[in-house]
Amino acid sequence: MSSTTWTGILEAHARAHGEIVVGIDPHLPDVPAAFETVGGTMGWLPAYLDFVLDTTAGRAGFVKFQAAFFEACGLAGLGALSVAMHRARDLGFGVILDAKRGDIGSTAAAYARAYLTPAEHGGGGDFEADCLTVNPMMGPDTLEPFLDCVDRYGKGLLVLCRTSNPGAGWLQDRMTGNRLVSERLAELITAVGRGQSTGAGLSPVGAVIGATVAAEGRRLRHLLPNATILAPGIGPQGGDPGALDALRGGRPGDLLVPVSRGLLRAEDRGIALDDYRRLVIGRLEHLKAAVARPPLDAAG
Repeated sequence: MSSTTWTGILEAHARAHGEIVVGIDPHLPDVPAAFETVGGTMGWLPAYLDFVLDTTAGRAGFVKFQAAFFEACGLAGLGALSVAMHRARDLGFGVILDAKRGDIGSTAAAYARAYLTPAEHGGGGDFEADCLTVNPMMGPDTLEPFLDCVDRYGKGLLVLCRTSNPGAGWLQDRMTGNRLVSERLAELITAVGRGQSTGAGLSPVGAVIGATVAAEGRRLRHLLPNATILAPGIGPQGGDPGALDALRGGRPGDLLVPVSRGLLRAEDRGIALDDYRRLVIGRLEHLKAAVARPPLDAAG
């Protein structure tokens, strides 16, 4: 599998750099005040993004941009997101856009063109990601345009399955027939991914399952044998790194652990940028060690 496809990126980058995903959720109160000075007339956001990417490049294999935080900054935020996504790919990151899009018909197709279709094939080109988070709650047909991009362009999807927020169980832990909603979603993810996979390798269609729900995650992993699980919740949400073993499969790239505030938040906004760089690097190395995959046997 080519390393330019999502599954190729997953396997190669997880082997080289581990499972931590640098989560970029830019929020000014969490950012050192120095960026408001060094950013000049361009504003703090581009300078901050360049800093984070330069600091973590070569130390982490994946970056996840949370679209909402950029949208909240208006047109300047969207412009900064586009530049940062292109730069992240140039620096060798696997790029995940966390937009959780989901809709019907032509609207879903438009989202797929915006985020997963290369410009040379008719996409907008400004926000092209390697992998996109999507919301399946309106039904399997809403995934079809995104799956088409997986098939045509080697992209990846991460489909909401059992999320990390406190209220997730209100719907996701409800019974429907003889299955929980989250189990039905896991079965859907496996079924649609099976049509996109080659052999017994990783599926390009994975699941979002919170690191805060280890018991549910263990059950769902059995329904997702070849899927990558994106496991948010480590850090301020209270997820335990030790619980991640319940979500692991048997191969590199089948678990990704995004950390944003727990990696990048500056509790002291007056921190000097050299000290902030050392802080981020130290946190990243600690996180990588904390979630490191146990040695795989020869078959892994």
